[in-house]
Amino acid sequence: MHPAHLLVPLGVCVSLLGAARIPPLPLSLVEFRILIKCANHNSRNVLDYADYGCYCGKGGSGTPVDELDRCCQAHDYCYDDAEKLPACNYRFSGPYWNPYSYKCNEGEVTCTDDNDECKAFICNCDRTAAICFAGAPYNDENFMITIKKKNICQ
Repeated sequence: MHPAHLLVPLGVCVSLLGAARIPPLPLSLVEFRILIKCANHNSRNVLDYADYGCYCGKGGSGTPVDELDRCCQAHDYCYDDAEKLPACNYRFSGPYWNPYSYKCNEGEVTCTDDNDECKAFICNCDRTAAICFAGAPYNDENFMITIKKKNICQ
């Protein structure tokens, strides 16, 4: 067999291995997105919150830039508390991978009674943040602010 003939099967294998390593969106983050949409009556795209201020999105540091960013900071701290909760017992995952039950009725977000202690805690973190987001003004200037102003969140 000519060595060039091995390139196609090798390429397929590498592609499949690469695709197998793409992580799915964490389950409770999917639910969090739904709670945000419920609380704000779909008035904002949930991706608008993915990289807002110093705390909305992955990680967080510095001083929140406004009320909405403070909502995200409080949510981050709530998840930190969830990781310390004995009922949650996170070894490898964290609150992002713990799906919970909820209801949404005309903008009213409710965590259902069938959640265990850990799921109820995480659901309430997300519920509180979603309600906070809905009540806080959104300042377009603070979207992707860490790119616009490099040292703002230190």
